[in-house]
Amino acid sequence: MDAVERKQSHAKVVVPENFDAECAYYNKVLNAQRHPLVQSFMSLSNKVIASRYCHLHPSTDEKALLELLKTPKKFFRWAGADLFSVTDDSGKKQMIIIETNSCPSGNKSLPLKGDYNDGDMDSNYHRLIRNAFWPVVEAFGGKGELAVVYDKNEMECAAYAAALADVSGEKVYLTKWKNGDRDPPAKIENEKLFIRDVDGEWIPIRAAYRYVTQKPWNRIPTSTSKTLFFNPVVCCLAGGRNKMCADKAYEFFNHKNFKDGLAIRTPITIRDVQKREVPIWVKSMGGFAVVKNPYSNAGQGVYTVCSPEELKTFMDEDHHYDKFIVQGLVGNSNWSSNIMGKKYYHTGTIPNRQGHSYCADLRMMVYSGKKGFRVCSMYARRAAKPLTKSPPIGGESWGQLGTNLSIKLGDNKWDSDTRRLLLMDSRDFNKLGLGLDDLIDGYIQTVCAVTAIDDMAKELINGESRFDMNLYSSLCSDKSLLDEIIRSSTPQDVICEQKR
Repeated sequence: MDAVERKQSHAKVVVPENFDAECAYYNKVLNAQRHPLVQSFMSLSNKVIASRYCHLHPSTDEKALLELLKTPKKFFRWAGADLFSVTDDSGKKQMIIIETNSCPSGNKSLPLKGDYNDGDMDSNYHRLIRNAFWPVVEAFGGKGELAVVYDKNEMECAAYAAALADVSGEKVYLTKWKNGDRDPPAKIENEKLFIRDVDGEWIPIRAAYRYVTQKPWNRIPTSTSKTLFFNPVVCCLAGGRNKMCADKAYEFFNHKNFKDGLAIRTPITIRDVQKREVPIWVKSMGGFAVVKNPYSNAGQGVYTVCSPEELKTFMDEDHHYDKFIVQGLVGNSNWSSNIMGKKYYHTGTIPNRQGHSYCADLRMMVYSGKKGFRVCSMYARRAAKPLTKSPPIGGESWGQLGTNLSIKLGDNKWDSDTRRLLLMDSRDFNKLGLGLDDLIDGYIQTVCAVTAIDDMAKELINGESRFDMNLYSSLCSDKSLLDEIIRSSTPQDVICEQKR
């Protein structure tokens, strides 16, 4: 092997019986005990959850809700929703969806059950693989090996590879596939994924667990008929990595399920906003708004606007994409967007000794298996600074409202601010001020959001199992995004785009 070959990146091989809890969880998680209320909630059946929810929401059809919870998803089988606990001027407390993620983090942040023994196959990683991923792998068949492909969050991805090796009894190729890598250890030829091993050989892959989050559509085609991806890229385009399309999916879902008393709750969202229109929308919302790049994640491309200075910061930046979404801002009671009488503000954490309350969100990770939905993991995150009664001045609002823990250090380089991580343990959970009914409400909202995006994904895959670029370009007309998808698509998809 020459020097050039030695410099090439390659996959790591993970074999069965190598799952190590100390490598799969944060240190603070290993020393924590899961809160009894959280454990009780995660043990509830969907039938009990539906019954309790409808008892508190009598306008919701219990049969329709239970059917929703029990129905496996076709494409979107693993997801995470970010939720805010909010209230309004009338004191009505509820959980609302902020966004839904198609490659969510979370398993490394959930305290283990009290009876967990290192080395057994009952971790939350194993349950997700065994109940959601492995059944579709067996149904898919195909020829080749197994892989986990990722571009960040190596701790969880290595744990998924170890769990997959345990469940399958096979070796698994753990492969880092970075955005912009000129010589990646992964490639797709004729709709099949290949992984480069340590010897430089290309190994065919029949099924891949995907944690590729940064513009996955620019290197993974919309159609990969010879390799099963979990989740397929269409889930990202349908809303899991596209906030613009997600909002449309939510709207379609709400219209469809209105008669059953089911609805996805979100802040007021204005779609397809040109940059020059942003100041007009911010002004119409009372000077408080959130402007988002619809296709970013990990807290990137999100601008909280509470002052002229913050609006100017957004307007002065160069942006890659052509269109944005503008959402109502959820702040404190004296400084939240008020749009047509719809106003949410944070319930906040329980005040500390100094009387400070913090904005916090809840990440709820779910999977869809043969018996329907289950909660896989949960954690919460708080902002760096406490909420103030008066609006933040200058450029200080992100410190009070930004909850994401990811820190971008450079191209394909990330860190995490775990100091603001709130676990579902006996110490942190009580700070959130959430009860069992709040968790049930958040779960129902999460399932509805995931179902909405899965419904959108089904619309985008036509009768020939091909991605319908004509329909997608109608739903999402941002040329910069469409150009990225074209470059990574199969010839059939390009033809569809040329007809547009």
